[in-house]
Amino acid sequence: MAKINKIETKKAPASVGPYSQGVETEQFIFVSGTLPVDPKTGRVVEKDIKVQTDQVIENMKAVLEAAGSGLDKVVRCDVFLQNMNDFKEMNAVYASIFATEPKPARQAVEIVKLPLLGALIEISCIAHK
Repeated sequence: MAKINKIETKKAPASVGPYSQGVETEQFIFVSGTLPVDPKTGRVVEKDIKVQTDQVIENMKAVLEAAGSGLDKVVRCDVFLQNMNDFKEMNAVYASIFATEPKPARQAVEIVKLPLLGALIEISCIAHK
């Protein structure tokens, strides 16, 4: 059976429930849904989809780096938007960060509500080591 290790870093927001920032197996890293929280303040960054998208991806990057991986090894992202009207601006930030080929597989869906007041976006990802 594959060993599963918890990933934890102070460079990303702490888990606030019964989940890990991420977990890793021998081949893959699974990063939990990440919100636009500044890990230094513990607060959601300004209510702008571009700023929030950038913060979410920075938080994911920190978890991946804590596991010895990086954004260049992401194979899948799941994007959850509070308002699909933010898709174009979110996508511009996302595309500037995931600029090399092959791009990760992705889905983006609109949801009714996110767990933190003021959060417009949440992203989870899977990466290889």
